[in-house]
Amino acid sequence: MAGKGTNPIPGRPDGPPSKLSQDVSRWRVGERKRLIDLRLAMSADERASKTRVIAAGLDRLIGSPQGRIVSLYWPFRGEPDLREWSIKIIEAGGQIALPVVIAKAQPLEFRLWAPGEPLERGVWNILVPSSGRVVEPDVVVAPVVGFDAANYRLGYGGGFYDRTLAAMTKRPFKVGVGYAGARLATIHPHAQDIAMDAIVTDERGSHEH
Repeated sequence: MAGKGTNPIPGRPDGPPSKLSQDVSRWRVGERKRLIDLRLAMSADERASKTRVIAAGLDRLIGSPQGRIVSLYWPFRGEPDLREWSIKIIEAGGQIALPVVIAKAQPLEFRLWAPGEPLERGVWNILVPSSGRVVEPDVVVAPVVGFDAANYRLGYGGGFYDRTLAAMTKRPFKVGVGYAGARLATIHPHAQDIAMDAIVTDERGSHEH
């Protein structure tokens, strides 16, 4: 929080709130659409190539997954497809969990899942585990629509990851993944936004706090 003699950070609780917050929200809607359109315009081969680089960056960053639970995501709207990488996690002695939207404005639920186990259509038609033990992962790998130098992520606007991370009793290692072209100068973080511990892209490997 800003003290005396410091400039308040736009969008934070010590900054000018309402009008600025509304302006930031409108700006985010525009940036979200622009960045999603950009990644959807990539060819499947280009996305696959970039995803391989991202997977290698995750390997270097996370290290051995043995005995650890790694939360991934089912790819949506051109996101990096890390399903092959998830198999490597399991083969190396780790476990995979997938996030499930339970209700609007509620934290996500993470369910253990392995290839071959049943999936069902969830919110936004995204596949989620039909069953699976509910867990708190050691590592949360979250897709980004956009990201900034402070490792804040621009998501889809529902606030699910921020709400979930704030509610977790375990403090997982938080990694955002996305394409290098999604970098922004700032996402103008709001008070409830939680920065990632690292961002991994196809260009710069990873950036940690």
